Amino acid sequence: MSFSNTDTGDKPADPYKAANKTEPELKEKIEDLVAFVEACKFGMMTTRIESSGLLVSRCMALAAKEGGGIDLLFHTNTESGKTDDLKSDPKINIAFLNSSGEWASVSGEASIVTDRDTVRKYYSPALKAWLGDLEDGKHDGGPEDPRIGVIKVSAKTATYAITSRTILGRGAQVAKGVLTGEAPNVNKLREISEDELEQ
Repeated sequence: MSFSNTDTGDKPADPYKAANKTEPELKEKIEDLVAFVEACKFGMMTTRIESSGLLVSRCMALAAKEGGGIDLLFHTNTESGKTDDLKSDPKINIAFLNSSGEWASVSGEASIVTDRDTVRKYYSPALKAWLGDLEDGKHDGGPEDPRIGVIKVSAKTATYAITSRTILGRGAQVAKGVLTGEAPNVNKLREISEDELEQ
């Protein structure tokens, strides 16, 4: 079921999307998404709180990528609220944004990986600062600390917008749009479907 507040006839109801959506080959769409996510490094991870059903987001540093770069891995403290959220509902969204206004939204399903081989493979000594050393010989923030896990996000869909013009070119397009009412062509707006990601 979709929402509509009006009938625009044969004109696009979303002129920005019509002016900016591009459909290059799948390889290019994925390569550009992977490069953008890698350059951002930090994303907002959104999960659903089991007790209320409300959504909550928190900033997470990308630890690694798998599956050709589209499956995203993040370190986690397994005793944190986000792991509780993901146990009750593994559906997740990771959003990335940079200072130029480029953005990406990756939706998928998350799994919490706690096997030591995986943790050791992606371990970073910086994790010790976040988890601390409880001085009990077990919970020391090291690679064997059972609190350290990896959240693996298996991407199901992605939507992103990367700039297609310089800042001056974008400014000129927006100014033209203000004067003419024509939607500015400033981004490469792309969608990657679940079917495409399964290829």
